[in-house]
Amino acid sequence: MTKPIEIRNPRTGKYDYVIVPPPPMLLTQLCNRLRRSQKSWQQIGLEGRIETLKQWKQAIISNQDKLTEALVTDTGRLSISELEIGSFLSSIDRWCRLAPKLLQETQQNTSIPFIDLQQTAVPYSLVGVISPWNFPLLLSTIDTIPALLAGCAVIVKPSEITPRFMTPLLSAINAVPQLRDVLTFVEGGGETGTAIVENVDLVCFTGSVATGRKVGEKAAKLFIPAFLELGGKDPAIVLESADLELATSAILWGSVVNTGQSCLSIERIYVAEAIFEEFVELLTAKAQRLRLAYPTVESGEIGPIISERQAAIISDHLLDAVEKGAIVHCGGKVEETGGGWWCRPTVLTEVNHAMKVMNEETFGPIMPIMPFSTVEEAINLANDSIYGLSAAVFAQDEAEALAVAQYINAGGISINDAALTALIYEGEKNSFKFSGLGGSRMGAAALTRFMRKKALLVKTKSIPDPWWFDAQ
Repeated sequence: MTKPIEIRNPRTGKYDYVIVPPPPMLLTQLCNRLRRSQKSWQQIGLEGRIETLKQWKQAIISNQDKLTEALVTDTGRLSISELEIGSFLSSIDRWCRLAPKLLQETQQNTSIPFIDLQQTAVPYSLVGVISPWNFPLLLSTIDTIPALLAGCAVIVKPSEITPRFMTPLLSAINAVPQLRDVLTFVEGGGETGTAIVENVDLVCFTGSVATGRKVGEKAAKLFIPAFLELGGKDPAIVLESADLELATSAILWGSVVNTGQSCLSIERIYVAEAIFEEFVELLTAKAQRLRLAYPTVESGEIGPIISERQAAIISDHLLDAVEKGAIVHCGGKVEETGGGWWCRPTVLTEVNHAMKVMNEETFGPIMPIMPFSTVEEAINLANDSIYGLSAAVFAQDEAEALAVAQYINAGGISINDAALTALIYEGEKNSFKFSGLGGSRMGAAALTRFMRKKALLVKTKSIPDPWWFDAQ
């Protein structure tokens, strides 16, 4: 029998919610039911699937207040929760608009005049999605929506740290009969995630490198595809010509949005020596203006640290940095207020790559800044990491910034802004190093990766067999 899991409220610190993971046998039965229903889902065609997802969108809108309330309780923040729901609804519209073009079958001639090629594809029957706690709704559906449109059935296991949003979301799913047969969300922790990998035909995982490695290894043993979006330690390079007003505002936003709890957060900042002091002074002044969202969610911009374990990691990174000589210009500690864990925007200097805050994922509103003397040094520092998810480069001249970006080992690089890959969905990108594995979850590949391509080779006229051995 599976044990219930108590869930902590990030604002109060109280354990006020309980989830009960499904027993392994029940989970297997659920996956088998979804896989059986997938055949009908595929057969209704793309137009039928688009219409069903549009019905789901309307059901969500009807239930939006409850979904917002649940997300706010899960995460302790309001504006980002509202942004999540808006982005989720927009993604349904976007994929429904793009899918007809991306999934159309094609026919073409080949190098042999009487052989035509018909290119088609078939969906994987059952996709498993395992998602994290920092953006509970958005990251549990970013892979789910294109997979459904491709014709797959989907089972999702969100993080056990933020599970409350599932109740109103499942209510909206159950309001659409054709959808509830091919999509469900299940509660559970690591054991449930493992069981899902064992029961699906393809897995999408978003989370830590340590857990992602386990998912990837298990998928490899089962011979199923795994798409892994893992951690980041995103660098920003600020060249001497950069507009400091623009750069400091963008980097501040990229570092502290969602309290820095994003794999796309700026976590390392490298600034040209000539502008270093001015940059630090301006960034610190702006960071000090931001307030904690306490005592209410409307009180400020910085929400609580959602995961208690992450609060301990942030605190450890800060203590390690200070012990090794870092200077704190603002913030600098994790504090307990009202039962929740909070961290004010923190600017650090006198940092180096021997510190955890410069080489391990911090996942908090921390801005460690190092000076550089040459562009080559800046590029080497940016690439001195096991991660390669995204980055940012700032310069007055766009061409100058792009020239530097070409040498940074990361999948998505923002020019004169930060974390743009969180907002722009058209550009395909792959993770470098330990930041992930598999096809892009952006651009056309985000949809087509859920289908196996088939080549139908058609002989168009009668030719004596075997024609390729004809010696005449």
